[in-house]
Amino acid sequence: MPVNSEQPEPGITVVTVDAPPVNALTVRGWFDLAEAVRKAGEDPATHVVVLRAEGRGFNAGVDIKEIQADPGYGALIGANQGCAAAFAAVYDCAVPVIAAVHGFCLGGGIGLVGNADVVVASEDATFALPEVDRGALGAATHLARLVPQHLMRALYYTAGTIDAHQLHHHGSVYAVVPRADLDETALGVARQIAAKDTRVIRAAKQAINGIDVQPVHRSYRFEQGFTFELNLAGVSDAARQDFLDGK
Repeated sequence: MPVNSEQPEPGITVVTVDAPPVNALTVRGWFDLAEAVRKAGEDPATHVVVLRAEGRGFNAGVDIKEIQADPGYGALIGANQGCAAAFAAVYDCAVPVIAAVHGFCLGGGIGLVGNADVVVASEDATFALPEVDRGALGAATHLARLVPQHLMRALYYTAGTIDAHQLHHHGSVYAVVPRADLDETALGVARQIAAKDTRVIRAAKQAINGIDVQPVHRSYRFEQGFTFELNLAGVSDAARQDFLDGK
């Protein structure tokens, strides 16, 4: 299974993505991730969720091979809906979600991290939205939660990369640690939250979401509309194929 959950300590549920070789999730994988995070938040025994990954990097976005193999638009629509579901599950989770990021965090990974409550990262962590190079749009909504507006635009238009130390400077990454210390650092933050009265923390999550100035669900779906336009125009299919061909 590319997504699994465990409770290593009282009050803490760890959701792990493990989809070799690069944690690029299929349509089913995105929906499985959404379900895992949602179910964790609904469990009264869970006070906090840690979202992490195995392998070379945290997340490489959608499985482009799956989309290209579909002669119609079913896989594309499924990927868009699956991403929206997973991002929403993190944001709407009844308890705080801590993202523990290592290696690369690309595309859909930005959606997950941007909607998390706390982000910790290893020193080798890098973040990027290569969407424009794939003929797609999306997750500027979430990148805007990690960096200031003009930097977000520059990174988006150039498909540029930013590292964990830079995000720490902007305050969106809570801590940057050696790779070997990442899981323990995430668990350390989780323990602090799990020790609180979960009734208060769950109310706090609702309250913070309620005063959020960013309408994350609506703005992300708005972005996705332009992806559909680019696909109907034939732009996206060519861009995805160029990527798979190594051009």
